Parts: sequence; C-alpha cells; structure tokens
Amino acid sequence: MKATQTAVVLIEFQNEFCKPGGKLYDKVKDELARQNTIANAVRLVEKARQKGCFVIHCPFVYDRNWIEKEGVCGLLPELGKIGAFQPGTWGTELIDELKPARGEPVLTGKHALSGFTNTQLKHLLQQREIRNVALAGFLTNVCVEATARSAYDLGYRVVVIRDATAATSRANQEYAERELFPLLGGTMTVDEFIASLQ
Repeated sequence: MKATQTAVVLIEFQNEFCKPGGKLYDKVKDELARQNTIANAVRLVEKARQKGCFVIHCPFVYDRNWIEKEGVCGLLPELGKIGAFQPGTWGTELIDELKPARGEPVLTGKHALSGFTNTQLKHLLQQREIRNVALAGFLTNVCVEATARSAYDLGYRVVVIRDATAATSRANQEYAERELFPLLGGTMTVDEFIASLQ
C-alpha cells in the first residue's frame, strides 16, 4: 500500500472507553489490557505519521435530538440513558495519548455507528485521493465494523488493525476478526500494517 494513499481512521479513542471513570471503560478494560490496544494505537499512529499516512480522528458525541427525530432505537438511546458521550464532557474528549497532530482532522457529527454517517469523512478521503482505509478503535464489532462496511461499499481497500481495536469480550473480538473482517478486506497487526506501507 502506498502510504500517501492511505488513511488511518481512529474511532472513538475517547475517555469514555479508554480511562477509568469512563462510562464504558469497565465493559472494555479486560480487552484493552489483553489487546494492549492503546499502546498499539499510539505506535500505529507514530509509525503511520512517519510513513506519510493521513491520520483522521473520529470521536462519537451523543445527539439526543437526532436520535429522537429519526426514531433511532437499540444501542444509541441506551448511551443516553447512562449519560455516555455527552457533548462538552470529559468522557467525549480524545485521550491524551492520541491527541491530534497539527493538521490532522477531528471529525464532527459522528452520532451514529459508521464514521461516514453525518461526517466529512468521505469528503476528506476524496480530497486526499485516498485508496486505502485502515481502522482502529472501538467497538471492534460495532463502530469499527460499521465504518469498515461503509468504506468497503464506497470502494476503498479496507484493513482493520486488529491489535489496535477492542470489543467488550474476547468472543466478540475473535468473531469479528474471523467471520466479518475477511469479507471486507481483512485484518493486520500494527507491525504488519506498517511493514506493508510503501
């Protein structure tokens, strides 16, 4: 893969998932530890920047008005019930380890599962003539998968960086890696991905 044609999209590396006190931290902490997700993501970003990849940050912010207007059910309203990802709160902030570098975009408007929905992600990828989309973040089998499906449908080569993601259980993680991502392009470790870049 040509590094200059590759985007690394970091999905929801926010305090809500990644730090003690985050409203979803207890659900992912075991997988965070097993996968070494945060340290791997930091290494991924450092090496990808050095190679010349386009790094994009994709946080989630809860939008009650949109959910009520569209009649959304399931997971998203449940986030509101526990007060997760509320606008302007500590939980929505990107973690200190993965603050954006100068010039790296932070998407706004992500209040659905896919990083493409209600954001400028597609536009940014088109502007930079990106062909390859590498995904890391949370949850592996929810927002990472949803974004992977959207990218695939738009014609991008998709790779999920499996050791820089986390789900709520090892079973969920392994199911996504084994059954879902091969349909969308496959997975790599951080080291495999960096080695693949030209």
